[in-house]
Amino acid sequence: MRVEQLFAFHKVSEERKVPLATLSFQGHAMYWWTALERERRLHNDPPIQYWNDFKSAMRRRHIPTYYGMELMNKLQRLQQRDMSVEWYRQQMELYMTRACIREEEATTVVRFLSGLNLEIRDQVELLPYRDLNDLVQLCVKVEQHKMRKYSFKRESSYSSSLRKDYKREGKSIENKKKFEPSKDLARKKDKGKGKVTPHTSSRTSDIKCFKCLRRGHIASQCPTNKVMILRGHDTYSSQEETTTSSSDSEEEASEHEENVEVTFPYEGEFLMIRRLLNNQPSGTLSQRENIFHTRCNVSNNACSFIVDSGSWCNCCSTRLVERFGLTTSPHPKPYQLHWLNEDGDLVVNQQVKVKLSIGKYEDEVLCDVVPMEACHILLGRPWQYDKKTMHNGLTNEITFTHREKKFVLHPLSPQQVVEDQAQMKIKRESEKMTSKKREENRGKKSP
Repeated sequence: MRVEQLFAFHKVSEERKVPLATLSFQGHAMYWWTALERERRLHNDPPIQYWNDFKSAMRRRHIPTYYGMELMNKLQRLQQRDMSVEWYRQQMELYMTRACIREEEATTVVRFLSGLNLEIRDQVELLPYRDLNDLVQLCVKVEQHKMRKYSFKRESSYSSSLRKDYKREGKSIENKKKFEPSKDLARKKDKGKGKVTPHTSSRTSDIKCFKCLRRGHIASQCPTNKVMILRGHDTYSSQEETTTSSSDSEEEASEHEENVEVTFPYEGEFLMIRRLLNNQPSGTLSQRENIFHTRCNVSNNACSFIVDSGSWCNCCSTRLVERFGLTTSPHPKPYQLHWLNEDGDLVVNQQVKVKLSIGKYEDEVLCDVVPMEACHILLGRPWQYDKKTMHNGLTNEITFTHREKKFVLHPLSPQQVVEDQAQMKIKRESEKMTSKKREENRGKKSP
């Protein structure tokens, strides 16, 4: 259809349509066309010169004989189910167009109604409509009404559950206040019991503990933690088992710690050359208000590196790609970004594989190329999912698995983060100044 529209727009003659269409053939299509021409020459058949003959030859080669029946079958079994009303209509029109079906509008309306969900069909059948477009608009309104009703029910159920929880918490607090006097009475009774008379203390020597087999106390007041178990003439103590189990657990913990590779930020020549010469924050600041920042090694240069669970993609800055001359590839699913800078919507249509290393951790990560200024590499949920990361909120350390080996990434201090960000800002400003000077020099040279 697209080719025929181009031919009609440029008013291409019938004799030139076939040669122009075959010029775009590549690969297997070109082999098929040359073989077809050779076969027609061997059988002394005239060459294909007209557009209709060319289309019929293409259909015989690429479209199976059961294609029309399959489209009819899909059209007959088409149901709305989880699709929206508009998407359901588009699917029905697509099948009808491909199958070259021409029918009366009343038949199409009946076909459309038969595939609708019952909750929409029952309401639409009671409303007046003139044609298929009116019917679709009514269905869309009913669908929107049901979605609003469903969202309202969810909000009301959520608020009611919050009220129930609040009432339960209030009742529990009142019950605690009611039972506090009873606790005071119990404490007074315990104090009274603690005052033992001399008559009762003389009898404690006759009491024997069945837990440690000593005299003077009962099992609930036994000072030792070990348990004595008597089996015939043998005596078994649980203290030996606890010591052996604790030693085993210590050995396992030491073996586990040996398998973990601790990695610290890469120290090397930073991608931003200049140093910062202003006041620095105190080095005693904690990681409480700091996201995970570190440095990685890319082509023997230190690059800013952020791990952010709020990002749904891995990103690489265009500055890094241009600096190292990395080879990019087209993005399979281009999309738009709005939050990385203030230039409006950005179309992300390129990807790049970045080889990075931090200590003994070496990896190649597929990133989307984005003109961001926050860092050079930002790893989001895809990297965290693949590496099974665990984040320690107190130390801001990230533990992950790479090639069946555990690594622990240590973050930069807040002072180092501020220094890196300032260096990047200074570098950007210097690049802007140099670009302005170049433009001024070009303007002076031009007559």
